[in-house]
Amino acid sequence: MAKPKLSIMDQLRDVHLDALQEICNIGMGHAATALSQMIGKTVNLNVPKVTLAGLDQVPDIIGGAEQVVVGIYLQVWGDFRGNLLLIFPRDSAQNLNALLTGQPATSELILSEIHASALKEVANILAGAYLGAMGNLLGLSLLPSVPSLAFDMAGAIVDYILIELGQESDLTLVVETQFFGMGSTIRGHFFLLPDPNSLKLILEASRVEPLIRSGRD
Repeated sequence: MAKPKLSIMDQLRDVHLDALQEICNIGMGHAATALSQMIGKTVNLNVPKVTLAGLDQVPDIIGGAEQVVVGIYLQVWGDFRGNLLLIFPRDSAQNLNALLTGQPATSELILSEIHASALKEVANILAGAYLGAMGNLLGLSLLPSVPSLAFDMAGAIVDYILIELGQESDLTLVVETQFFGMGSTIRGHFFLLPDPNSLKLILEASRVEPLIRSGRD
């Protein structure tokens, strides 16, 4: 009886996750530098954590399905296909907007057009720096789409974004990082949600050991 074909996600081992973490660490370092230049203040970030998680676990990583957050979503086009998700808790989004616009932070439950545009610009800068660093390192063309923004509960935002990935697998690769500082309490999470079929390109470009071929040990 033929062995079942393993998906790319099923074949990932620690060596692959370590390689992806190093790649993402470089990308996020460039992104933090770009954000620092944008607002004129130092941005610190922790080392990103690359994990495999069930789709239903992603809201818990953010802080709970019912937590109100700002979610900014971009698709990745080019040699690599996937999605980027930048999540800010509501208070962090308000503090960041105060830095970007020079207006006092508020506790409003809605975002003005100016504030939404400012946060989208942050996402553009972060995504461009992140994907540019990854693309230069791996020799791949990685292009972000125009960002879309939602202000809702974390569970609702994540469910909407991950629905297509869920059609192929109940697992997703999550690149989690937090950036903080900037003179205010600003916490955020940055997720890279790759199309499983695109992971092979990254792993080949990073020159780690090959994935298991179908039908072989």
